[in-house]
Amino acid sequence: MMLTEKISRQSFLKAGALALASPLLFKLDAQAKAPENIGLQLYTLRDQLPKDLEGTLRKVADLGYKEVETFGYSDGKFFNKSPKEFKTILSGLGLKAVSGHYLAGVQMPNMKGTLKNDWERAVADAAELGQKYMMCAYLFPDERKKLDDYKGYAELFNKAGEVCKKHGIQFGYHNHDFEFMPLEGQMPYDILLSTDKKLVQMELDLYWVVYAGKDPVELFKQNPGRFPLLHFKDVAKTEKREFAEVGTGSIDFQRILNNSKLAGMKHFFVEQDVCKRPPLESIAISIENVKKLNA
Repeated sequence: MMLTEKISRQSFLKAGALALASPLLFKLDAQAKAPENIGLQLYTLRDQLPKDLEGTLRKVADLGYKEVETFGYSDGKFFNKSPKEFKTILSGLGLKAVSGHYLAGVQMPNMKGTLKNDWERAVADAAELGQKYMMCAYLFPDERKKLDDYKGYAELFNKAGEVCKKHGIQFGYHNHDFEFMPLEGQMPYDILLSTDKKLVQMELDLYWVVYAGKDPVELFKQNPGRFPLLHFKDVAKTEKREFAEVGTGSIDFQRILNNSKLAGMKHFFVEQDVCKRPPLESIAISIENVKKLNA
């Protein structure tokens, strides 16, 4: 056999082998897909939204985000828009507000739209907007001085969850790190987990859980199906462990997604409380890194 014939035959066999293998390769690639309906907690853009609401949301949509989580609801308004007005804006951009953050209202009794004041109206407005989840976003230091305070919140959360249930909405709680710090010999988060799990679910903030020295997957194992919502934010690989864009820090987000069924995850939202670069640039980096993950 001449050398040219040998090379030609090798090329033919190689091409044939690739052709036979291509269906398998395609199947493997099809199984590895990026997460869909990536969400953004709008608090990341709290300085930009008041200046240009529609323009900022358009940039969010252009980056590829499909869902958003609101904050700052007060007295019937989302970013100074009625539920109907805000929903129209979002729909026009291909966005959905599937969740929202709300306050307990213990420290601000006159503020309307909290768990303690005008909650029925807040839930009705959330339903009109199309939200499926309403999360208690934060407990101020003066609202959580002793363990009995958390026991009171467990009762308040169950009641808030009952109201949400009537409107087809799931109530829940969004953590920080203080819930994992022992108080009077107990962990406050355990008290919040003692609520009726049908009425009160959890939105696990991955940054704060890891910052507090806890393993999110272990929490999933201990409380399977309790975490329909997650916050994707990273912990910088520095001594201060500050906020970082998703995929640039120390959290293994692929491990989280690998255990999403155990968690009961339905939606997740990118968030970055503090950004070292322009926030829109930060959320652009985060979503590109999220797209590299396999759902």
